[in-house]
Amino acid sequence: MSLRINDQIEIADWELSEQFARSSGPGGQNVNKVSTAVELRFEAERSPALTTAVKKRLRRIAGRRWTQDGAIVLFVQETRSQARNREIARERLKEMITQALITPKKRIATRPTRGSVRRRLEAKKIRGDVKKLRGKVED
Repeated sequence: MSLRINDQIEIADWELSEQFARSSGPGGQNVNKVSTAVELRFEAERSPALTTAVKKRLRRIAGRRWTQDGAIVLFVQETRSQARNREIARERLKEMITQALITPKKRIATRPTRGSVRRRLEAKKIRGDVKKLRGKVED
């Protein structure tokens, strides 16, 4: 059951692993009996489907969910249904990878216009005058 990100990228079965655990929260007796929480593990560092640049951005996006051995671990226990929790975990992983696929625009260094510099300095001068007027009043 592979995960399709877009037309070019598809995550293979061997890259994903799921474990189930008992989740906390509402559910009555069901909470103590059924393992509905899902821990989805994606071997991101070893994935041949992702480029090095995408992996680098994905690592930044994943944050604490990125493990030492280069895997992303998502833990979902939002619903009482194991199937729905699996779907949510896969959707989150797909969103993270989709977000990592977007290359950030390079910032082009520009100089401030002469007018903006003049306006900034005038505003600083006015603000300084206001503060100077706050001094002690002499009799």
